[in-house]
Amino acid sequence: MPQTLKKAIAEFLGTATLLTVVAGSGIQAARLSQDGGVQLLINISSIVLALALIIIVVAPISGAQLNPVVSLIELMKRHQTPGQTLAYITAQTLGAIGGTLFANVMFDLPAFQFSQHQRVTAGSLIGEVVATAGLIAVIGILANRNLQKFIPFAVAAWIYAACFVTSSTAFANPAVTIGRAFTGTYVGIDFGSVLPFILSQIAGGAIGLFIVKATTQAATA
Repeated sequence: MPQTLKKAIAEFLGTATLLTVVAGSGIQAARLSQDGGVQLLINISSIVLALALIIIVVAPISGAQLNPVVSLIELMKRHQTPGQTLAYITAQTLGAIGGTLFANVMFDLPAFQFSQHQRVTAGSLIGEVVATAGLIAVIGILANRNLQKFIPFAVAAWIYAACFVTSSTAFANPAVTIGRAFTGTYVGIDFGSVLPFILSQIAGGAIGLFIVKATTQAATA
Protein backbone atom coordinates (compact mmCIF):
# COMPACT_ATOMS: atom_id res chain seq x y z
CA MET A 1 0.00 0.00 0.00
CA PRO A 2 1.44 3.44 -0.94
CA GLN A 3 2.56 5.39 2.11
CA THR A 4 0.36 8.40 1.36
CA LEU A 5 -2.73 6.21 1.10
CA LYS A 6 -1.82 4.41 4.32
CA LYS A 7 -1.41 7.71 6.13
CA ALA A 8 -4.62 9.11 4.64
CA ILE A 9 -6.56 6.06 5.84
CA ALA A 10 -5.12 6.56 9.33
CA GLU A 11 -6.17 10.21 9.23
CA PHE A 12 -9.65 9.21 8.08
CA LEU A 13 -10.11 6.64 10.82
CA GLY A 14 -8.64 8.87 13.51
CA THR A 15 -10.83 11.83 12.63
CA ALA A 16 -13.89 9.61 12.22
CA THR A 17 -13.33 8.19 15.68
CA LEU A 18 -12.91 11.67 17.13
CA LEU A 19 -16.18 12.91 15.62
CA THR A 20 -18.01 9.79 16.73
CA VAL A 21 -16.97 10.75 20.24
CA VAL A 22 -17.80 14.44 19.75
CA ALA A 23 -21.28 13.82 18.37
CA GLY A 24 -22.01 10.68 20.37
CA SER A 25 -21.10 12.21 23.72
CA GLY A 26 -23.14 15.28 22.79
CA ILE A 27 -26.20 13.17 22.14
CA GLN A 28 -25.65 11.14 25.30
CA ALA A 29 -25.06 14.26 27.40
CA ALA A 30 -28.36 15.77 26.27
CA ARG A 31 -30.16 12.56 27.20
CA LEU A 32 -28.52 12.27 30.60
CA SER A 33 -28.98 15.84 31.81
CA GLN A 34 -30.83 19.05 31.05
CA ASP A 35 -28.16 21.08 32.81
CA GLY A 36 -25.99 22.88 30.24
CA GLY A 37 -22.91 22.78 32.45
CA VAL A 38 -23.22 19.05 33.03
CA GLN A 39 -23.77 18.46 29.33
CA LEU A 40 -20.63 20.41 28.47
CA LEU A 41 -18.59 18.56 31.08
CA ILE A 42 -19.71 15.15 29.77
CA ASN A 43 -19.01 16.17 26.20
CA ILE A 44 -15.62 17.78 26.76
CA SER A 45 -14.33 15.08 29.10
CA SER A 46 -15.18 12.41 26.54
CA ILE A 47 -13.53 14.37 23.75
CA VAL A 48 -10.20 15.08 25.44
CA LEU A 49 -9.76 11.54 26.75
CA ALA A 50 -10.47 10.09 23.31
CA LEU A 51 -8.30 12.72 21.60
CA ALA A 52 -5.22 11.79 23.63
CA LEU A 53 -5.74 8.09 22.87
CA ILE A 54 -6.35 8.69 19.16
CA ILE A 55 -3.16 10.74 18.84
CA ILE A 56 -1.13 8.03 20.59
CA VAL A 57 -2.51 5.34 18.26
CA VAL A 58 -2.40 7.26 14.97
CA ALA A 59 0.83 9.25 15.45
CA PRO A 60 3.20 6.39 14.50
CA ILE A 61 1.34 5.97 11.19
CA SER A 62 0.54 9.47 9.94
CA GLY A 63 1.73 11.85 12.63
CA ALA A 64 -1.87 12.19 13.85
CA GLN A 65 -2.45 15.54 12.18
CA LEU A 66 -6.24 15.06 12.37
CA ASN A 67 -6.70 18.74 11.52
CA PRO A 68 -6.45 20.59 8.18
CA VAL A 69 -4.74 23.54 9.86
CA VAL A 70 -2.01 21.25 11.15
CA SER A 71 -1.71 19.68 7.69
CA LEU A 72 -1.37 23.08 6.03
CA ILE A 73 1.37 24.05 8.47
CA GLU A 74 3.20 20.80 7.73
CA LEU A 75 2.99 21.76 4.06
CA MET A 76 4.37 25.23 4.78
CA LYS A 77 7.27 23.61 6.63
CA ARG A 78 7.85 21.41 3.56
CA HIS A 79 7.43 18.27 5.62
CA GLN A 80 5.00 16.95 3.01
CA THR A 81 3.97 17.60 -0.59
CA PRO A 82 0.84 19.44 -1.78
CA GLY A 83 -0.56 16.11 -2.97
CA GLN A 84 -0.05 14.51 0.41
CA THR A 85 -1.58 17.49 2.15
CA LEU A 86 -4.65 17.37 -0.08
CA ALA A 87 -5.03 13.65 0.62
CA TYR A 88 -4.81 14.19 4.37
CA ILE A 89 -7.26 17.11 4.43
CA THR A 90 -9.73 15.18 2.27
CA ALA A 91 -9.44 12.15 4.54
CA GLN A 92 -9.86 14.26 7.66
CA THR A 93 -12.96 15.99 6.32
CA LEU A 94 -14.62 12.82 5.06
CA GLY A 95 -13.72 11.09 8.32
CA ALA A 96 -15.30 13.88 10.33
CA ILE A 97 -18.54 13.67 8.36
CA GLY A 98 -18.55 9.88 8.50
CA GLY A 99 -17.94 9.80 12.24
CA THR A 100 -20.82 12.17 12.87
CA LEU A 101 -23.20 10.19 10.67
CA PHE A 102 -22.19 7.01 12.48
CA ALA A 103 -22.90 8.60 15.86
CA ASN A 104 -26.35 9.65 14.65
CA VAL A 105 -27.17 6.12 13.57
CA MET A 106 -25.71 4.61 16.75
CA PHE A 107 -28.18 6.65 18.81
CA ASP A 108 -31.14 5.73 16.54
CA LEU A 109 -31.28 9.17 14.93
CA PRO A 110 -31.54 9.89 11.20
CA ALA A 111 -28.07 9.54 9.68
CA PHE A 112 -28.37 12.80 7.78
CA GLN A 113 -29.44 15.77 9.85
CA PHE A 114 -28.25 19.34 9.75
CA SER A 115 -27.63 21.67 12.63
CA GLN A 116 -29.55 24.90 13.04
CA HIS A 117 -27.20 26.09 15.79
CA GLN A 118 -25.96 29.50 14.69
CA ARG A 119 -22.67 30.23 16.41
CA VAL A 120 -21.18 33.26 14.69
CA THR A 121 -20.58 36.26 16.93
CA ALA A 122 -17.55 38.51 17.16
CA GLY A 123 -16.65 36.82 20.43
CA SER A 124 -16.99 33.25 19.12
CA LEU A 125 -14.75 34.01 16.14
CA ILE A 126 -12.13 35.50 18.44
CA GLY A 127 -12.49 32.40 20.57
CA GLU A 128 -11.69 30.19 17.57
CA VAL A 129 -8.60 32.26 16.79
CA VAL A 130 -7.39 31.86 20.37
CA ALA A 131 -8.21 28.14 20.57
CA THR A 132 -6.47 27.31 17.29
CA ALA A 133 -3.46 29.54 17.96
CA GLY A 134 -2.95 27.85 21.31
CA LEU A 135 -3.27 24.40 19.77
CA ILE A 136 -0.68 25.09 17.07
CA ALA A 137 1.64 26.75 19.59
CA VAL A 138 1.47 23.77 21.94
CA ILE A 139 2.22 21.29 19.16
CA GLY A 140 4.98 23.37 17.57
CA ILE A 141 6.82 24.31 20.76
CA LEU A 142 6.88 20.74 22.05
CA ALA A 143 8.00 19.43 18.65
CA ASN A 144 10.83 21.97 18.47
CA ARG A 145 12.00 20.89 21.94
CA ASN A 146 11.91 17.20 20.94
CA LEU A 147 9.14 16.56 23.45
CA GLN A 148 6.78 14.86 21.01
CA LYS A 149 5.87 12.19 23.56
CA PHE A 150 4.03 14.82 25.57
CA ILE A 151 1.99 16.15 22.62
CA PRO A 152 -1.06 13.83 23.07
CA PHE A 153 -1.50 14.91 26.67
CA ALA A 154 -0.63 18.57 26.09
CA VAL A 155 -3.09 18.84 23.19
CA ALA A 156 -5.82 17.20 25.26
CA ALA A 157 -5.07 19.54 28.17
CA TRP A 158 -5.21 22.63 25.95
CA ILE A 159 -8.48 21.60 24.31
CA TYR A 160 -10.03 20.84 27.69
CA ALA A 161 -9.08 24.26 29.02
CA ALA A 162 -9.98 26.09 25.81
CA CYS A 163 -13.44 24.50 25.71
CA PHE A 164 -14.26 26.26 28.97
CA VAL A 165 -12.24 29.42 28.44
CA THR A 166 -13.27 30.37 24.88
CA SER A 167 -16.75 31.52 23.92
CA SER A 168 -16.76 29.18 20.92
CA THR A 169 -15.99 26.06 23.04
CA ALA A 170 -12.85 25.50 20.95
CA PHE A 171 -13.69 23.71 17.71
CA ALA A 172 -10.13 24.62 16.58
CA ASN A 173 -10.31 22.30 13.57
CA PRO A 174 -11.93 22.86 10.13
CA ALA A 175 -12.71 19.16 9.66
CA VAL A 176 -14.36 18.97 13.07
CA THR A 177 -16.32 22.10 12.24
CA ILE A 178 -17.65 20.61 9.01
CA GLY A 179 -18.45 17.31 10.71
CA ARG A 180 -20.39 18.99 13.49
CA ALA A 181 -22.69 20.60 10.90
CA PHE A 182 -24.17 17.12 10.37
CA THR A 183 -25.63 16.71 13.85
CA GLY A 184 -28.82 18.34 15.04
CA THR A 185 -27.74 18.08 18.68
CA TYR A 186 -26.42 20.89 20.84
CA VAL A 187 -22.82 20.25 19.71
CA GLY A 188 -23.76 21.10 16.13
CA ILE A 189 -23.06 24.19 14.05
CA ASP A 190 -25.21 25.52 11.21
CA PHE A 191 -23.67 25.62 7.75
CA GLY A 192 -23.78 29.41 7.69
CA SER A 193 -21.37 29.47 10.62
CA VAL A 194 -18.93 26.93 9.18
CA LEU A 195 -16.93 29.18 6.84
CA PRO A 196 -16.45 32.03 9.35
CA PHE A 197 -15.26 29.50 11.93
CA ILE A 198 -12.83 27.93 9.46
CA LEU A 199 -11.40 31.31 8.46
CA SER A 200 -10.92 32.13 12.14
CA GLN A 201 -9.18 28.80 12.66
CA ILE A 202 -6.81 29.47 9.75
CA ALA A 203 -6.02 32.90 11.19
CA GLY A 204 -5.41 31.26 14.57
CA GLY A 205 -3.11 28.74 12.95
CA ALA A 206 -1.03 31.55 11.44
CA ILE A 207 -0.79 33.26 14.81
CA GLY A 208 0.15 29.99 16.47
CA LEU A 209 2.91 29.44 13.92
CA PHE A 210 4.22 32.95 14.62
CA ILE A 211 4.27 32.16 18.34
CA VAL A 212 6.24 28.99 17.68
CA LYS A 213 8.81 30.83 15.57
CA ALA A 214 9.12 33.67 18.06
CA THR A 215 9.57 31.22 20.93
CA THR A 216 12.18 29.27 19.00
CA GLN A 217 14.15 32.40 18.13
CA ALA A 218 14.03 33.59 21.73
CA ALA A 219 15.33 30.24 22.96
CA THR A 220 18.27 30.30 20.55
CA ALA A 221 19.16 33.97 21.01
